[in-house]
Amino acid sequence: MQDCSHDYLLNKQVSIFQPLNGYRASTDAVFLASVPAKIKSGDSFLDIGSGTGAISLCLAARLQEYAPRITGLELQPELVELSNRSAEANGFALVNFRHCNIKELPADIPFCSFDHVISNPPYAEEDMPSPNPGKALAHNHQDFTLKEWVKFAIKMLKPRGRFYMINRAAALADILAALHGIAGEICIIPLFSKTGQTEAKRVIVTARKDSRAGTTLLRGITVHNPDGTHTPEAFRILREGQGFFDR
Repeated sequence: MQDCSHDYLLNKQVSIFQPLNGYRASTDAVFLASVPAKIKSGDSFLDIGSGTGAISLCLAARLQEYAPRITGLELQPELVELSNRSAEANGFALVNFRHCNIKELPADIPFCSFDHVISNPPYAEEDMPSPNPGKALAHNHQDFTLKEWVKFAIKMLKPRGRFYMINRAAALADILAALHGIAGEICIIPLFSKTGQTEAKRVIVTARKDSRAGTTLLRGITVHNPDGTHTPEAFRILREGQGFFDR
């Protein structure tokens, strides 16, 4: 087993094992996991490109009263091993991570089979890849563009299922183009790094498959105060484990 650290999310509500040298979860995962709403008991989630499992683990903790069934798909087998170890450590029996190339889905994971699909995909198509192989796979597209990633996510949803993604604000046009004609009821949530910032570096996008409803720009999240501490709204999500729409 690779060298790893035993870390925590949501003010120690969630245990997570992560590689010492490789991809490690960021606050992006926690913010994205705070967004799903209108959940029904036993709903199914697919976490595409699950990495160290942070999104799925935070979802399982926040939504435990609904007992969601969560499947993570990840290309790096060592991250799958650590993610399943994390799920077991937290007692999340309904969370399972699979080693999978999304271009070659196993037969037991068919299209149109999930109530919710969530993803924090690789951000950088053009950036220079990291010299660390694990980080390079996690942060840079290989042979799958962002538009293809979004379209794959929508294919995995049941009719009227819900989609959630975080990415660079600069990628918003590509995300919206990929959703055009196949999903609506789109909501855009900007993430601002600090108080007073007028340009968001990240955005969360949600949508509903087969909907023709319009697009809404929601009030965003400001992460840091001028002194570097978390704002009350960020603290509530990152430390207390509350949902974005609970405010």
